Amino acid sequence: MSTSNPLSPGERRTRARLAAHTSWANTADPTARTQAGRDTFLKRFEDQVDPDRRLSPEVRAKRAESAKKAYFAQLALKSAKARGDRG
Repeated sequence: MSTSNPLSPGERRTRARLAAHTSWANTADPTARTQAGRDTFLKRFEDQVDPDRRLSPEVRAKRAESAKKAYFAQLALKSAKARGDRG
């Protein structure tokens, strides 16, 4: 790619989409590829409910699951409100 002929925003999006699809097409185990991200996301809720790790793993997991459900319920509420504001 030459700096004298830069890609338009649409061309950059198309190239990025092509690269992403090619990468996923060559991924033998998509679940394993995204495991670290899922683990990090779930750790966020464990940190929220038990930052000092004083609870048992079972109790922490149960509370973290509730915190995750509350997070998604909040997102759904914001989404519904945004849709209502547009209409």
